[in-house]
Amino acid sequence: MGILTLEVIIGLSLAGVFAGFINTIAGGGSLLTLPALLLAGLPPDVANGTNRVGVLFQATSATFAFRGSGHLKSLPLPWITLPTLLGAGAGAFVASRTPNEILEPILLGSMVVMAIVLAAKKSILIPGTNEEAVHPRKNRKALFGLLLAGFYGGFVQAGLGFLLLAVFGGMLRLDLIRANSVKAVTVLCLTLLALSIFIASGHVQWAPGLVLAIAGIVGARLGANFAMKIPPNVLRIVVLVTVTSASLWLLLRHS
Repeated sequence: MGILTLEVIIGLSLAGVFAGFINTIAGGGSLLTLPALLLAGLPPDVANGTNRVGVLFQATSATFAFRGSGHLKSLPLPWITLPTLLGAGAGAFVASRTPNEILEPILLGSMVVMAIVLAAKKSILIPGTNEEAVHPRKNRKALFGLLLAGFYGGFVQAGLGFLLLAVFGGMLRLDLIRANSVKAVTVLCLTLLALSIFIASGHVQWAPGLVLAIAGIVGARLGANFAMKIPPNVLRIVVLVTVTSASLWLLLRHS
């Protein structure tokens, strides 16, 4: 991809704003930004790496927001982040060395599956609970789940938040607020690692990545203002239709 055209900038900006918006209300913003990068002409490996630039910005912002809330206190963060980092390093390494003809259908298929999950009720991933949180070292399934989630995040990223929330809520019994707090820190850590691997592999283009990042910040602010006015299920259905349509178009153009 060469110099950004006005058309590409507008398209990426719209995708970034909408992604930041739905991340605030429903989650799953990368399900929009990754197809946008592919549609803008980036090869799958470069689109996959470049997408992490915007994710890093949003994860950093979310982490600072939760930092002063007190919800991260007394949580075993090293036990949570270490397995995800191990998985993320392996996932990013594999993705950076996977041929594009194999990588693209994997990316598109994963996005469609995650979009369907997003369209479902979020409560199926985070059961309401007042139970005492479970330490990861007492739940080997949780450690394995974090390792797998990390691998997926390093490889694809799109929809990672839902996998992490499923582990945090379903296995470690964290309530939704603490689960989202830990998710922000975890995504920040693994994105730093994955992005560094993609940078070293030459799979990051900063110009489109920064366009998405800046637009995502704008969208997040808009989402915070309208969070109480737009039903999350409406946005999830819109994301499902958008991601499925874009993914099918990208697949069909090669057939």
